[in-house]
Amino acid sequence: MRIGVLGAAGQLGRDLCPILPGEVVPLSRAEIDLSQTATIAATLTALNLDILVNCAAYNFVDKAEVEPDAAFAVNVWGVRSLAQGCSAARIKFVHFSTDYVFGLDATRSTPFAEDDAPGPVSVYGLSKLTGEYVARTHAPDSIVIRTCGLYGIHGTGGKGGNFVETMLRVAGQGKPLRVVADQHCTPSYTVDVAQATVGLIRTRATGLFHVTNAGSCTWHELATEIFRLANLKPDLTPITSAQFGAPARRPPYSVLSNAKLATVGVQCPRPWSEALADYMTERQGRR
Repeated sequence: MRIGVLGAAGQLGRDLCPILPGEVVPLSRAEIDLSQTATIAATLTALNLDILVNCAAYNFVDKAEVEPDAAFAVNVWGVRSLAQGCSAARIKFVHFSTDYVFGLDATRSTPFAEDDAPGPVSVYGLSKLTGEYVARTHAPDSIVIRTCGLYGIHGTGGKGGNFVETMLRVAGQGKPLRVVADQHCTPSYTVDVAQATVGLIRTRATGLFHVTNAGSCTWHELATEIFRLANLKPDLTPITSAQFGAPARRPPYSVLSNAKLATVGVQCPRPWSEALADYMTERQGRR
């Protein structure tokens, strides 16, 4: 089996590549640029893959509000070309999406299942939802995985860090932290998301799946737990999304249900607090 991984140098890609079965072909933007759709089909044919996993995306949530064309070029039209190319070359397509496809239901308080109606509240969320549709339309046997709040030991190349590292860095500088306490989600360790993804690939699953750690919290609750585990006591203040004032709206509730994983024989990831504790231990061991 020959598996290509687009976005292999990112935090999810770097945890996924070592555990995939068969021969893994890491693919960078230089090899497949999602904004250059004309060359994608020919490149996929030449690679002679059995499976293509797409971990790449335009993920600048706030910038997407002012440059929607750039977000759609990568998250929609690039994904469409990947799906079309995979279908033509008989390559299994695995694509990652986001909890930001939800958010319109401001009263929601129970985890979203895969068949719940989406409703994005940002350009980024809309681009990722449209990307899901084109992936499943043009590659009907694809796997589309929604995940949430990713953090991994390798950080994120394009965005320059993750939430955990940002909190620790700012606390280490002695600066006060103001963190939103009215957005509920599930922070997810890339190690666990990668393991569930391999499980889906091995079972030859098809369709839409939610893959996050279990449970939920607010970003302020996550920050509080990070500092407890790190034995730090910074100046941490809970604020509202309105007070934070980000250009793009975020979902007030975007917790995803993992129940569908069990129906195809894939173990649901552990609680987010357990995963975070392991992450903190792992990062200490690498110092």
